[in-house]
Amino acid sequence: MHTEALVQSILVPLFLILLTTVEDTLLQSVSQVGGVCKFSSESSLRRCRTPDGKICSGRGKCDCGVCICEATDPGKFYGPRCDCHDWVCSTYNGTTCNDRGYCDCGMCECDEGWFGDACQFQEECNLPSKKSKALCKNPEGVVCSNRGTCHCGSCMCNNKDNRGLVTGRFCECDDSKCLDEDIGEVCGGHGQCYCGNCYCAPGWHGDKCEFQCDISPWESKRRCKAPDGKICSNRGTCVCGECNCHDVDPSGDWGDIHGDTCECDERTCHQTYDRYMDSYCTGHGQCNCGMCDCKEGWAGKKCEHPLSCSLSLESSMKKCQGTSNLPCFGRGQCQCGQCACYPPGDSRVTGKNCECDDRQCENISGEICGGYGYCSCGHCICEEGWFGKLCQFPRSCDLSEVQSKELCETSDGVMCSGKGSCHCGQCICRPQDWWVSGEYCECDDRECDKHDGLICTGNGLCNCGNCECWDGWMGNACEIWVGAEY
Repeated sequence: MHTEALVQSILVPLFLILLTTVEDTLLQSVSQVGGVCKFSSESSLRRCRTPDGKICSGRGKCDCGVCICEATDPGKFYGPRCDCHDWVCSTYNGTTCNDRGYCDCGMCECDEGWFGDACQFQEECNLPSKKSKALCKNPEGVVCSNRGTCHCGSCMCNNKDNRGLVTGRFCECDDSKCLDEDIGEVCGGHGQCYCGNCYCAPGWHGDKCEFQCDISPWESKRRCKAPDGKICSNRGTCVCGECNCHDVDPSGDWGDIHGDTCECDERTCHQTYDRYMDSYCTGHGQCNCGMCDCKEGWAGKKCEHPLSCSLSLESSMKKCQGTSNLPCFGRGQCQCGQCACYPPGDSRVTGKNCECDDRQCENISGEICGGYGYCSCGHCICEEGWFGKLCQFPRSCDLSEVQSKELCETSDGVMCSGKGSCHCGQCICRPQDWWVSGEYCECDDRECDKHDGLICTGNGLCNCGNCECWDGWMGNACEIWVGAEY
């Protein structure tokens, strides 16, 4: 059955494309006599015009009432008015119609027993209600993020406006962010929206696929490649051969990240990055493309070391490092061999080398050690009957082994994503793989942004690949201090 479906998913789109080509050829042969078009220019264009007034959807030319698309091979635009493209059927996991159907001009035709715009829902469900509901919970434990209903372990997201702008495995995505307000289409009609971000069709670029490029994708990437080989230095997006750097100053001047390939990152010149204070190079130097040029009498990567200090720069840094490879554990400023922890006044960051960070004992909600322990120098000491990094696991369990394992299985039946063990219906991710997290150990925390070598700059928690910043901090890597001045 699977083999037949696979053959069908390949042959049917090819047949439709061939049929369209034959129809176009027949129409053109009838409309032309002796090589001369019998239609008037107005009549010819009317036959090529789409309901929104575009000729051949803006993706081809009109030849005697027939659209000649820019490309008609599978995967590119095709159809009577060049309005069909199969990338519309692509899903989050990189498949077409979840491999449970075939794509017909941007619409999934599902195999028997499946339904949904991406063939993601099964008509008959054999899952127990509790198991189904558990599979629909997002990382915060909310079923379908309160924006949909649960069907056989999959979320059916609300669709009030009939545009399908609430998406995602747990209905966590708001695709209205992809709407091009000028024309009212998602990704300008030239791309697919995945969780609020546009992924453009070949030849289109921009946050909402609003720009068409006259150079090849290969040439575009070549022009955007930085000296280190990374596209826009991983600090911007490449649009038609030019880098749009992240975090550009809205005043129009250079932002913290600039350069032809975004190779200059002024944030590295800050002791504690703060866009609202002029603290480049600790106030003792000038930042030049991410490197500090120190004033006379100062030295160090960020001009933090006074030459009047009796200690050398190396000795000062060594005294501040302690057992870490970063001065003051990345949580303070080294001043002549002594650490000044930041932010000042925060009693949770203490120690000679700022080695104790009691913020590490807090969960996303700010609760200390899950309410079942106390914090000692950044580590939870759990009460009797509880264990885990944040004392989140009870030692006793009233579930049977079968019930427990059911709650730990992912939607595809894998226990804790194959990266942990199951205890009382909860996944305990392998401790040796520090980057594995999530309710089902499905998250990779290595995807969280870093700054100064620290994940989330040490100013927040990594939650399934995204930084959740503590109060007073913001930014992709929680590198920006916006709390009270100090």
